[in-house]
Amino acid sequence: MDLHGIDLNLLVAFDALMAERSVTRAGTRIGRTQPAMSAALARLRALLRDELFVRGPSGLQPTPRALELAEPLSRALAQIQRTLEFTQVFEPASSTGTFTIALQEHPAFVLLPRLVLALRTVAPHITLHVRGFTARDEAIGMLDAGEADVAVGVPPASTDRILTRPLFEERFVCVLRKEHPAVREPLDLDGFLALSHLLVSPENDRFGHVDAELAKRGLKRRLGLTLPQMYAAPKLVASSDMIATLMEGVIEASGMAHALRVLPPPVELAPAVFVLSWHRRNDAHPAQRWFRDCIAAQVPERESKNSSDVTRHNTQREGEKRKRR
Repeated sequence: MDLHGIDLNLLVAFDALMAERSVTRAGTRIGRTQPAMSAALARLRALLRDELFVRGPSGLQPTPRALELAEPLSRALAQIQRTLEFTQVFEPASSTGTFTIALQEHPAFVLLPRLVLALRTVAPHITLHVRGFTARDEAIGMLDAGEADVAVGVPPASTDRILTRPLFEERFVCVLRKEHPAVREPLDLDGFLALSHLLVSPENDRFGHVDAELAKRGLKRRLGLTLPQMYAAPKLVASSDMIATLMEGVIEASGMAHALRVLPPPVELAPAVFVLSWHRRNDAHPAQRWFRDCIAAQVPERESKNSSDVTRHNTQREGEKRKRR
């Protein structure tokens, strides 16, 4: 028999007729009119080449062929229903599924330990795969290819097929070794430019956020070292006379805060924004929605730090403005 010609609704009608033994009641059971059910029965008889149901003193009576088909068709319909319902409900506690998350370096330090702990607690049978990426648009390639379910990093290029959700921001701070001579005075722009700078550039760009802001004023800084690994920077600064402008969270996670002096930058820098990205095809899937919510729930809430430095920096900046006036 050619399955392409079978209407699943006919099998639903057959199952209802077996249960009700009445065309009218079977139609009520599945929301069809009596004429529609009669037409369905006629089609079933033609398809299966059997009467299937004949009238008896107490209603419709199934033929031997109908009795033969009743149990396997009912079981098949129940399996189809369970399969369709599975796409609407996700139970993390019993799931044995696999998720793949792509992470840039900093989100890996910030989110991954918390995420692993959460998954082991609420979804102990799930397998998590982690992939790394550096350039922001690498995430798009992985999401397009299905190599990752989600990605966390700086915002990728805007595209209709990639959806994003903001996760957290990181403000930039300047760091020097604690005994550096420059920390004895407030860090003004002249002092900042006089120092040798360490530039962290995961994408191997020699022109960073700081350089862009300085260029607006016609200024340049002197680079002493560039490197792609941001978590190597705090230790290098702590053992040198260089200054680095880093995300505050990197200092906190590096374990080197005790050896560093943290100061606000002498130029305004927009915070670094990190987003959760996923492909539109995964947007409505319950398991994927749950995974994205689980990731978002692991974002730590940071209290504002170095408030005295910020206050001093703001006061200093106001003084510079008054001088210019």
